[in-house]
Amino acid sequence: MDFAIVTRNLSKGYDQWTLAVDSLNIWIRTGEIFGLLGPNGAGKTTTIRMLLGLLKPTSGQAFVHGEQISTGRQKIKARLGVCPQETVLWPELTVAEHLQFIGKMYDMDSRKVRSSADNLIKGLGLEEKRNQQARKLSGGLKRRLNLALALIHDPDVVLLDEPSAGLDPQSRALLWELIAELSKNRQKTIVLTTHSMEEADRLSDRVGILDHGKMLVLDTPENLKKSIGEGDALVIEMETRPSETLVASIKQSTGAKEVTLHENTLTIRALNVMEKFPRIIEIFSSHGLALRNTRLRPNTLEDVFLKLTGRSLRDE
Repeated sequence: MDFAIVTRNLSKGYDQWTLAVDSLNIWIRTGEIFGLLGPNGAGKTTTIRMLLGLLKPTSGQAFVHGEQISTGRQKIKARLGVCPQETVLWPELTVAEHLQFIGKMYDMDSRKVRSSADNLIKGLGLEEKRNQQARKLSGGLKRRLNLALALIHDPDVVLLDEPSAGLDPQSRALLWELIAELSKNRQKTIVLTTHSMEEADRLSDRVGILDHGKMLVLDTPENLKKSIGEGDALVIEMETRPSETLVASIKQSTGAKEVTLHENTLTIRALNVMEKFPRIIEIFSSHGLALRNTRLRPNTLEDVFLKLTGRSLRDE
């Protein structure tokens, strides 16, 4: 099998106590969309910077199409495209001028730059803005242009860091279609970091969840969703936060595998959970609590993410 990216015990430490990335081993197939997920400070950005050759690993190795990054950076440069989370544009340059400028930085000839720019401008819905300066573009259009700059030289591997951040629903749908097309029809390898579980679930062939520098799980979205227990989840919203006694009573009486409380919302995960609903109603009634809303839903990638990394917010 052909692998576009391979890491072997890749690690990065900033001091003797802190490992931002700890012995990372991944194999990303050519043409695959690989979702790299994790809370703030999990090590995602450090990993991406090492793959780009911008950070030197403390130990371990990373390869792009068999070429070790630490020794073959110049050879690898043309095979990589990156769309950073922060929009990087020159205010006075037009959309077309941006693409021409970046194309020249990759030593592309003028004809190829024009052809690639035309295709990207059309594909990303930028035709009407071709000659507009970047400072006059909306936030969504700037994100689209930023992606076009990552693709102008037709790279084999594209690293997308929060590509849909700040996009409206229409722009996001267009972006998702383009990312899927790049992978399925043009065999480009996509590494996608995102905080959108829907985006990761919709696009990724496989997902890796990173936390505290370590890879916690790596599998297809479907397999990961199955891994936290069979059956659906019953979500109950209440007017007030229930007591821990009620939560314990529900877990004991229903035999639920998992009962979690977040603010005023209770999630009960169990096999045949709806058969247990009458008993759950009885427990709420005995505690004098009314239900505001209930719904049944299947497991999501967000369930997996929160189960593995927790709910507490973290700084970068």
